[in-house]
Amino acid sequence: MSSVAKEWREIPGRYNLEGTKCPICGKAYFPSRSLCPHCRRQSLGKMEPYKVCREGEVYTFSVIHEAPDCNNMQKPYVVAMVRTNDGLMISSQLVDVNIEDVKIGMPVRAVLRKLDADGDSGVIHYGFKFVPIK
Repeated sequence: MSSVAKEWREIPGRYNLEGTKCPICGKAYFPSRSLCPHCRRQSLGKMEPYKVCREGEVYTFSVIHEAPDCNNMQKPYVVAMVRTNDGLMISSQLVDVNIEDVKIGMPVRAVLRKLDADGDSGVIHYGFKFVPIK
């Protein structure tokens, strides 16, 4: 079970695909980082919010046949590395697609979906997944 405070802190990244960008070297990161691994101390406290492009293409993918209990109803499903149009790599589930139709290079876009819930009356976890662009 996760804390409500943690859920609220993660909203920008999970709901809006918000990462960070280093003002010194210009590299963007997702998920957010508090400092740039290239610029190190120079970037500490200077990282800026960065709106990640919601569209991209499948870079690589895998079909998951055995999954945790929270995903039992979805088996089998596809998890992909998506290269966004601004060059970031994001790992996410592909939804609303037949497994046989998934191809490397397939254009996709991010959508907000329910991920999980902490019991019947607990915190509902939302986040992004990717769907094909038709």
